[in-house]
Amino acid sequence: MIARAGEAEGYWLRAETQSGGKGRSGRKWTSPPGNLYATTLVRLRDGDPIAPTLALLSAVALHEVASAYASNVRFTLKWPNDMLVDSAKLAGILLEREGDAVAIGFGVNLAHHPDLPDRPATSFYALGAGTPDPDAFLNDLADSFARWLAKWRQEGVAPISGEWLRRAHEIGAALSVGLPDGRIDGLFDGLDPMGALRLRLADGSVRVIQAGDVFLL
Repeated sequence: MIARAGEAEGYWLRAETQSGGKGRSGRKWTSPPGNLYATTLVRLRDGDPIAPTLALLSAVALHEVASAYASNVRFTLKWPNDMLVDSAKLAGILLEREGDAVAIGFGVNLAHHPDLPDRPATSFYALGAGTPDPDAFLNDLADSFARWLAKWRQEGVAPISGEWLRRAHEIGAALSVGLPDGRIDGLFDGLDPMGALRLRLADGSVRVIQAGDVFLL
């Protein structure tokens, strides 16, 4: 289904269910009916901030909408674009780029969540926060995304990073990061000016992470 919502820059595609949904690193994304599976496309323009920072923007927009639907639940962002409740994953965002086009996919557990062997998950329903209607949630998400996209283009990365940090786990949180050359542990030390993860290691040095699989310890 294709929907245009509010002042959204473009069209959004929402699936009722998916037979080949995927998350980060090609992991299978279980996709029963009742959850939100939606994708939008951003065409990069001259003067736009760097494309990877769209991950922070997308996470802030999602957090804003989720908080409006369940004001009694504390949602936490995990770098770069997962949303958790305590340590359980409620939503994920996947960015894929081709030329000047960035496809941004959102998977939000509204009515159901998977039983995963390696990490906990949850849903609005499991949290006792009702079961938001996917269409209504998408309309609100599209409006929020459009507002933050305009701010990103007009004011740059800094205000987006600031909002992301305000909604994320605290500075000093223990993290483990999976990288192509192995796993490293450290403490969350904020974001660099371009939105990359700063990880403070045991020797006091800081490693800047551009991409990796992050776990809260």
